[in-house]
Amino acid sequence: MDRVEEAELIAGRGVVGNANQRGRRQITIISEEAWKDAIAELGEDVDPSARRANVMVRGLDLEKTRGMHLHLGPCIVRVWSETTPCNQMDEARQGLRAALKPKWRGGVCCEIVEGGSIRVGDAVHWSS
Repeated sequence: MDRVEEAELIAGRGVVGNANQRGRRQITIISEEAWKDAIAELGEDVDPSARRANVMVRGLDLEKTRGMHLHLGPCIVRVWSETTPCNQMDEARQGLRAALKPKWRGGVCCEIVEGGSIRVGDAVHWSS
């Protein structure tokens, strides 16, 4: 994945320019803290782009959040499921797949409920 400062989310569809359109895996999200835990377990730095998630958030625990609504700036997404790490993780760094398995470290797949533009630094929070 290429890093960008801004992305457009389309409700019911996905991230503009992303391969996954429609379905329930419209956007994938990973937690910075979970990523750091996985990397610490590996004992070697790996760039987060190796995870291939669409968005990295900070300050949120994504574990066991199925069905919850997350606000990404002006957008709202509904967590559909845990993102199961695939064999491409080990192609990026041997052992990364196993390091991402515990506690939903691989992130979550979501449906986009309300679209719009998101930017690096936007506020993120769970619906109350």
